[in-house]
Amino acid sequence: MTAYRTIVVGTDGSDSSYVAVDKAASLAAAAGATLVVACAYYPTDDRDVAAAADVLKDEAYQVRGSAPTSEILRTARDRATAEGAEDIVERAIVGEPVESLLALVKEVEADLLVVGNRGLNTLAGRLLGSVPSDVARKSRSDVLIVHTVR
Repeated sequence: MTAYRTIVVGTDGSDSSYVAVDKAASLAAAAGATLVVACAYYPTDDRDVAAAADVLKDEAYQVRGSAPTSEILRTARDRATAEGAEDIVERAIVGEPVESLLALVKEVEADLLVVGNRGLNTLAGRLLGSVPSDVARKSRSDVLIVHTVR
């Protein structure tokens, strides 16, 4: 197996997505790889986010709107550093998570894309698709789906 040179990991600021960041950072540290931490979002106002969260209930983690991506990325960087990653790049991307992550993987010529498994076994995930299943199906690079929720 060849070592990964560039690893992209997606985070939305949820606890489960940070588990994926930890795993990606550990892999990057072991391989001496660059870790690109990405947070995709749509800018929305607080009323839209609150209304969507009311409707989605348990799936509200998907509603970030104009989430403070700088805070999410700073937390992810701190966690990645704690796992031993040294070459860390932060990227906030406006857009839908799946297409944004895939475009970023292509742009930085990543060898590995890491995402959490949240959404794989939910009704919404089965009906609408989920980030982990969609990136696994569409990605041209290796994909690691980290078990982040039980």
